[in-house]
Amino acid sequence: MRVPVSLRRRTAVVLVGVALVGAVVVYTSRQPSAAPARSGAPAALPVAVATASRTDVPVRLTALGSVAAFNTVTVRPRVDGQLMRVIFREGQFVNRGDLLAEIDPRPFQVQLEQAQGQLAKDQAQLATARLDLARYQTLLSQDSIARQNVDTQLSTVAQLEAGLKVDQAAIDTARLNLTYSRVTAPTSGRVGLRLVDAGNVVIASSSTGLVVITQVEPIAVVFTLPEDALRLVLPRIRTGAKLPVDAFDRAGTTRLASGSVVTLDNQIDQSTGTVRVKAVFDNRDHALFPAQFVNVQLLADTRRAELVVPAAAVQQGPQGAFVYVVHDGKAVVRPVTTGIIEGERASILKGLDAGDVVITDGVDRLREGSTVEVRQ
Repeated sequence: MRVPVSLRRRTAVVLVGVALVGAVVVYTSRQPSAAPARSGAPAALPVAVATASRTDVPVRLTALGSVAAFNTVTVRPRVDGQLMRVIFREGQFVNRGDLLAEIDPRPFQVQLEQAQGQLAKDQAQLATARLDLARYQTLLSQDSIARQNVDTQLSTVAQLEAGLKVDQAAIDTARLNLTYSRVTAPTSGRVGLRLVDAGNVVIASSSTGLVVITQVEPIAVVFTLPEDALRLVLPRIRTGAKLPVDAFDRAGTTRLASGSVVTLDNQIDQSTGTVRVKAVFDNRDHALFPAQFVNVQLLADTRRAELVVPAAAVQQGPQGAFVYVVHDGKAVVRPVTTGIIEGERASILKGLDAGDVVITDGVDRLREGSTVEVRQ
């Protein structure tokens, strides 16, 4: 009987497959078997470690502060008149006494000349009155005139002498107004934007000034601290210590300036439970700008020779803080009492000794007694 071609092809394919499977089985059986894993010896977990050591730990207090100028002065005209010249440039730094603007001085010069003329006139009248008084007194001594005439002349002389004082006061007022026509800087600092242009008539009683001057060297930063921080800050301020203060930008990454605490406020804000603190900065590079918000770090104290470990080594559990200590190649849980945690460092008050090796990385897979392998 003749076998169909399709059947023969299927049979050949099946035979080839069986041969390949057999070859694989024979090859596998001839390979050396892998050594069986030792029971009861789990693989060591790779970890990173650090050594606890003693060092000085700074006690820093952080707060949000606002930059404030020591002096902010609105320069206003002190006499009425037309503003002839504006001499300052907007944003310019000026010193106390520098000329800022000029008001038309001619009316005040005329007043001065009038007052001087009135003084000269009254001086001449007084000289005549004194001569007449001398004559009356001579005639009275000769019993040639009534005493009433002498008394009247004495009163005239006194009135003219008082008039001279009034004339001198008028002269002084005119000279003062003439001085006020030159507007000068009352304090050193930076001028702001011009508020009045030249050619306008300014009035002394107006609330609008010519320009605002802010003192930026030095400059102050006012910030608040919680009342609990007074136990750290107040004793040192009373002893006259200058507590260092650093001002950072809004992100808290770039230090803008360094200064020191000047004083504290005289009472605690009961609504917030905070006290205001004022620090002073030289600000010679003008990095601090009035009304700017900054992050403040106050160095309240420095604790000497404290035990310190990386902050990553400190873990939190139901029973409190703990660390993993490497002992004989195993991870051992050690409860600790932490102190100051600043940045990447944490001080340990109790639970560790100097020289203990703590695990800083790979703690998420650890258990008490886990076998560890320190990686570099």
